[in-house]
Amino acid sequence: MAASILSTKRAVDVSVLVVRTFIKLRTVLSAEKKLQTKLKEIEEKITDHDELIQALAKVIRQLMSPSKLKNKRTIGFAEWNDK
Repeated sequence: MAASILSTKRAVDVSVLVVRTFIKLRTVLSAEKKLQTKLKEIEEKITDHDELIQALAKVIRQLMSPSKLKNKRTIGFAEWNDK
């Protein structure tokens, strides 16, 4: 870089600074990829949980709604019909 052309202390310092900057940039970008991957995993979990919660709410609503009574026999003793 600049230090290979110029043999000054400042040129060497600038070359080292450029290399450190690129290393830091590479580290930040790799951390961002990890963050994106983790965020995607969380979104998938939330989607799965949302579907389960919606299914659970549907079942609860069905249980809360009054069911249609069919013509069922009554339980217990029936009265005698004297003829």
